[in-house]
Amino acid sequence: MPSTPCSPANHRCVDIHPARSEDNDDLGSLRGWQSTDRATMPPPGGGVQAAERRQKHHSRSFSRQISLESARMSREGRRSLPRSGKSLGGGACVDGGLRKGDFSMFRTKSGLGVVAAARKENEAGPNNHAGEGGALHGARAEESRVSDSVPAGRYFAALRGPELDQVRDSEDILLPKDEVWPFLLRFPIGCFGICLGLGTQAILWGALASSSAMAFLHVSPAINLAIWLLALAAFVSVSVTYAFKCVFYFEAIRREYFHPVRVNFFFAPSIACMFLAIGAPPRMRPFFLHPATWCVLIAPVILLELKIYGQWLSGGKRRLCKVANPSSHLSVVGNFVGAILAARVGWQEAGKFLWAVGLAHYLCVFVTLYQRLTTSEALPKELHPVYSMFIATPSAASIAWATIYGEFDAVSRTFYFIALFLYCSLFVRINFFRGFKFSVAWWSYTFPMTTASLATIKYAEAVPSFFSKALALSLSLMSSTIVSLLLVSTLLHAFVWKSLFPNDLAIAITITKDRNGATKRSKAANKSYDIKRWAMQSPLALVSSIRRGGSEQEELETN
Repeated sequence: MPSTPCSPANHRCVDIHPARSEDNDDLGSLRGWQSTDRATMPPPGGGVQAAERRQKHHSRSFSRQISLESARMSREGRRSLPRSGKSLGGGACVDGGLRKGDFSMFRTKSGLGVVAAARKENEAGPNNHAGEGGALHGARAEESRVSDSVPAGRYFAALRGPELDQVRDSEDILLPKDEVWPFLLRFPIGCFGICLGLGTQAILWGALASSSAMAFLHVSPAINLAIWLLALAAFVSVSVTYAFKCVFYFEAIRREYFHPVRVNFFFAPSIACMFLAIGAPPRMRPFFLHPATWCVLIAPVILLELKIYGQWLSGGKRRLCKVANPSSHLSVVGNFVGAILAARVGWQEAGKFLWAVGLAHYLCVFVTLYQRLTTSEALPKELHPVYSMFIATPSAASIAWATIYGEFDAVSRTFYFIALFLYCSLFVRINFFRGFKFSVAWWSYTFPMTTASLATIKYAEAVPSFFSKALALSLSLMSSTIVSLLLVSTLLHAFVWKSLFPNDLAIAITITKDRNGATKRSKAANKSYDIKRWAMQSPLALVSSIRRGGSEQEELETN
């Protein structure tokens, strides 16, 4: 509704959108008094005090409308920004919400900056409200775009690749692509795969040194000690670095947790610790193989399983048929590794419990991935090292059953034969694994091959023959060779080429997109966000005046 024309002597009025909802009719009555001529006219049937109260109330209402108009112009200016096709953080925004090279949105305490800006604006008063309102709105918008949880379907829509780590060409991200991000932001959860690969190698060389079926090799136990110390050093380094990331960039940790692929790697720290305990040298085994050690290491696994398995069971947006991918085996294999450690510390019943839980969910994951349901968007058509995860779970289940019951019986052999068949089916298609860019997450795909080698050694002990021993030797050498090549490649990428940790674009995607490609929020989020924006964007005096508006109008009418 256009405002009443003003006289030339007075200041020029502008057309202001309604600041309150339609059900508040007091604002409509106040618009009639926006004109200066009419505002200064003494009201009929009232005194001078009533006119002064009307004038103050109209001034507050008009200031409120000016504030809302500046906020609306800030929103329109932001929407009119051209799409870069690369990054929303590549340049300075109109509303001042994000500057180039500003990575504070992913910091742990980034919300304190918005709260401080709000307090500063409230202390400054309504004079500079219109200038700082846009900056506060931009800061709040950027903060909310990071802190909100990203739906699982959004990762599939915005990312591509078997590991969902590559941003599609039509997508924008929150951080600049043309800058080198801080090291902690580029340090992914997949680095714990290094600990998985080295930990299983320590177990393998310990088994080669102590197994009766492989006694002809005369392997020295010193190799097990050297690899175990290397695995321990790698685990301490990765854990300390990721702990710093949790402290300084917790919002990035949340983004990784909501990632359909990387959420499974949160099981890796506990599994790596269990590998270190199982593969400890003989002199250190009494210290590591203790029931207290098992309780400490299995607790995070159970807590994560209650959360993730509950999402699979509830059938929500993160149901299994929607988020299933080969790395989902990592969330299942922890049960079998925990069962092995439980049997080693003497708790066979706890091992049986974990083995049963792992079997139930392994069947669900295996069938879901094998069927390639139309609702599952994570499996690519081409092969990738991620497919080696199919080997890990049945191999670990075979070893766990043999460790719990003390013999490599029919059940253990059944799971071992399943793993062996899957191993052969991937080996004959080795040419399809070429042409993929090296990633530190490849380390996570080495421990399935080592686990299959360990199961083969157990089979050679139960069925001693030339074929079983030759198979155990060949698989062991193959897994050790691959781990050695990955170790050399990792060192070259880290210290020579300095490309081991590129920008982690997967954590910087926007929350949602509309049909036109612009980021948007859900209706519920919009409603709650508008309430927060109105409360944060207006001074306390104006907010309180809105609440008193109805009572003051009634008092004016009575006078």
